[in-house]
Parts: sequence; C-alpha cells; structure tokens
Amino acid sequence: MAKELLSGNEAIARGAWEAGITFASAYPGTPSTEILENVARYKEDIYSQWGANEKTALEEALGASFTGARALVAMKHVGLNVAADPLFSASYIGATGALVIVSADDPGMHSSQNEQDNRHYAVAAKMPVLEPSDSQEAKDMVVQAVQISETYDTPVMIRMTTRTSHSRSSVELGERQVPPEPEYKSDFAKRNLLPGNARRRHAAVEERLKKLAAFSDGFAGNVIIKGRERVGVLASGVSYQYGREVFPDAWFLKLAMPYPFPAKLFQRFASMVDKIYVLEENDPIIENFARLLAPQKEIVGKDVFPLLGEMSQDAVGAALGLKDLAAFAGNGVPARPPSLCAGCPHTAFFFNLGVLKVQSRGDIGCYTLGALRPLSAMDTCVDMGASITVQLGIEKALEKAGKSVPQVAVIGDSTFFHSGITGLVDVIYNHGKSTVVILDNSITAMTGHQENPGSGRTLMGQEARRIDIATLVRDGLGITHTYAVDGYDVKAIRDLLKREMARPEPSVIVVRRPCVLLYRKAKWSPMRVDKETCTSCKVCLRLGCPAIQSDADGKALINESLCTGCGVCAQVCAFKAISFVDEQGLHIHSITLDSFAKGGGK
Repeated sequence: MAKELLSGNEAIARGAWEAGITFASAYPGTPSTEILENVARYKEDIYSQWGANEKTALEEALGASFTGARALVAMKHVGLNVAADPLFSASYIGATGALVIVSADDPGMHSSQNEQDNRHYAVAAKMPVLEPSDSQEAKDMVVQAVQISETYDTPVMIRMTTRTSHSRSSVELGERQVPPEPEYKSDFAKRNLLPGNARRRHAAVEERLKKLAAFSDGFAGNVIIKGRERVGVLASGVSYQYGREVFPDAWFLKLAMPYPFPAKLFQRFASMVDKIYVLEENDPIIENFARLLAPQKEIVGKDVFPLLGEMSQDAVGAALGLKDLAAFAGNGVPARPPSLCAGCPHTAFFFNLGVLKVQSRGDIGCYTLGALRPLSAMDTCVDMGASITVQLGIEKALEKAGKSVPQVAVIGDSTFFHSGITGLVDVIYNHGKSTVVILDNSITAMTGHQENPGSGRTLMGQEARRIDIATLVRDGLGITHTYAVDGYDVKAIRDLLKREMARPEPSVIVVRRPCVLLYRKAKWSPMRVDKETCTSCKVCLRLGCPAIQSDADGKALINESLCTGCGVCAQVCAFKAISFVDEQGLHIHSITLDSFAKGGGK
C-alpha cells in the first residue's frame, strides 16, 4: 500500500473517504479547520459544507445519518459547547448511518478562550470516544468509528488535540469502502424525542453502554505493551508518545478507546506492575477510573503531572525531576506580540474607538487583536456572539441605576452569521439602545479564509447567494438605522460612530472591506514618510500597524516590504507627512468594494 506524510487533520479526511462517508459538515475553528478543507478534496465521493455554526453542522450530519448515509461532523472543543443540545439528543437517537463527531481540543489555548477536555462530553452523553496518538491512528479510527457507530447504533466521538491535529507522520493508505445507499425510512419511536419515546431511548442507551464497555475491553486499540520493569504507564492520545520517551522500560496500557473505560483490561494490567503513572492531556478522566478500580495501587497522575496546558515529554520529565523545564521554554527568544496585519481593514475602526475613548464589547475573530496595545480598544471577549448580548446586559444593568457607559458591540461577519443574529434580535425585542458594529471582511479570516454565507461561495467551490448583512439587518430585522461604511475611511467611520452612539435606539454599522490577504495578486504601492514634514508626534504608531516603526531620531518609518498601501496612516497624519511611493501604482484603498465582490483584486 502507498504511504503519505499526513497531518492528523489530513488523516481524518482521508479516513472519512476510506470509511465510505458521504456527508461531512463543520464550522471552522483551530485546531480542527483543515479537516473539512481536506475532505473537500474528495468532492467526487463526499458532499461537504460549512455550517453557519457547530449546532447546525451537527444537526445536518445527524439528518444525513437518518437516511443511512455515513456522516462526519468536525469542530474545535468550544464548538461542541454550541452543539451540545443536539449532541445529547443524538446519543439517545443513535445512528442509522454512522455518525462520527470529531472534537479537536486545544490544550495550552494556542487559539482558544479556554482549554476544556471534551471527553467529559462523551462520558456525560454516554457515547464512546476514540483518541489517536498519531496520524495513522487518526485515519484508522475514522474507519473504526464508522464500524462502532453502525454496530452499536451510537454516535462516536474522535478526540483530537492540537498536537495530533497539526503534527505529521507516515500514514499507510487504504481503499474506499462502498457506502450504503441512502434511503429515508420513518422511525418515530427512535427519532422523535417526545418524553414517552425518550424514556425508552434512555433505557436503550444504558444497555448500549454495557455492550460498549465489554467491547472496549477487547478493542484492538486498547493494548498492553510489555516492559522490562514493574512500572506501568496508563496513557491515551498523544501522551502515549511522550510516555514512551520518558519511560522506555515501563509496561504500557495504551488506550485508543478511553471511554467506556476497559475495566477488566486495566485490572489485568494493574496486576502486572507495582506502580502506575497516568498520562493524559488536560483532565484526569482515565486516572479517576484507574483509582476507582485499583485503590490499593500507587497511582501517580495529576497530583504530579500538569493539569494545565499541553502535555509533552519535557513536561513529564520536569514533573518527575528528570529535566529542567525552563531549558525547553524558549527562554531568551524575543517576544513577538500578535497584531492585526499591515493593511487590516479593522485597524481604522479600532483606532477611532481609541480617539473617541469608547469601550467595545468584543467577540471571537482575528479582530480580537484590537484588544492589544497600542489599539487597546476591546474591553470584553467571552464567546462566539457574546459581544451583542454582553453589551445589552451592561446597558440594562446600568440603565436600572440611572447610569450609562459609552460602548459599542464589535462582531465579525462570520461570527454574526454563527450566533450574532439572535443577540441582535434580543436588542430589538428588549428595547435596547445598543450600537452594534459588524466588521465584514468577506471571509472567515481568523482560521485561514474559509467561506461563509456572506462570501458568495461554498466549501466545495460552488457559487452561492451572498447574504448582504446590511440588507439582512435593515430589511429582515427592521433596524432602520443600518449603515455600511468603507473600512479604510477613517473620517467616515468616526462620524458614524459619534452620530449612532448618541442615538437613543438601536443602530448597526457594517464596516466593509475584504481581508487584505485576499488581494493576493495585487501589486500595490506602499506608503512613505517625508522626514522633513514628520514631527515625531507618533499618532501613526497608535494604529499598531506592523509596517510602521520609528527610526533612531523618533521619526516615523514605513517598512515598504510590509506596507500594503491601504492609506489609513496618511489619513491620521495631521501634518500630511505620509504619501504613496508611486502615485501611478495600484492602491488597495482605490479598489472599490463592488469591484472586489465581482472578482477585482483577487
């Protein structure tokens, strides 16, 4: 068989193809995004799509499963919070065609607002979870998950983590299974969870769990590996790889299926060793099972190994006093704070918030970087869609006390489609006076430029009706005071903010300008500073643009290799010290939004 070097996410996509999956859905989120992007490569065999959010994506996959089709849905760990409602119902309903749910957890919070262990969801929903330790297992486990799902009439979770999603290893490729022919057949007692039906389905879930526990005891991926010392290591996921480096002579119980926990297999393993180390990322899930089943054994787990952040061979060694973790922590490497890109169409908006001394209630997206210095323009960030609802709560609480605070809610286009619309409905319904700013950059930028309902194209490359946010808000929700403004027009943004924040009723400002990284083929003219005219006032530095620096004399200096020629810095310079290098060249600012929507600038 042929072999390829694949990331874990690429391997999941390949496994979906080999397993005969024909429907796949997701909402992009690091570290899971590349799963569906790679599934889309198999568009001759698998229909794939981005959902507006994780809840809709799971419900659509569940619907496909109802027809007997094999379905996969993928999301990052916090996305499963959004999809939790259908998740628990799906466990009761079961799977006609296989239903595989991939949750990519983010230990260490590389790109997340929290780190959570979604194996808890599997335990709470009473559904099996598989946890690969490398890319080969990631691919194989999709095939195994399909078999388990259809054999035991259950959704199956595959828990990835950042390291298994993004690291690469050799994968042996297989052939595609012939998928079942989809055909919808009604099953009212199973799929309509009225209380009477749900009670019977709960009983079925408990019986299924007993069978799955027995299966886990004999599952080929749960394996005892003989060692040379009577020291045992119980490990799941990528932590197994770290354990092999730190404990080369130990016995191992490697769990590819940590839940239901293989009780009999573990007890046999425990009888072979005198001491057990438990290695797992984040929470002590398998450790707690181990302590319950072998209370007489010396078990070392989260009392020694880190509960926070990623597990690694260095972290394991440091916890045992075998290594100095500080030596591996990148000491001496200069800090590189994250920032908005040079030419980012959100910069002018956040700069204006600072000038107006306005607090913003933020949201999840690359624009969250507007919270950092020197912009320092975002005060709160909770979860997807929370900007609008948090602002409404603040407004109402202060209003009750006869107070107010200057504030706006800030949300991106993809996040608005994901979960911002319902918050805006709450503002209208509850007589809110909020000003909501929607930063529309025509793409889901933070996770790498995935399409969304406002981009005019689907995951599979098909043209789609582009949902215009301003039209949706004005005509659909009835907010009369809805305005669109160019993201590079500093004065127009400031004037709109001042006017609409003073309005005693809800208003929406859509700041429109495509992500600068979409202008991939554009040859733009950069900006240049006239040293004689520059007064060293440093106002341009307050934009936080990576292309703008100061020289040894304190004068502004523009790095022309980074500058995109957006022209925002020229607008904020009161002394007209900044201009285009080549007035005849292409200026991003001069490309109209309408021309871009028709393909100009791409």
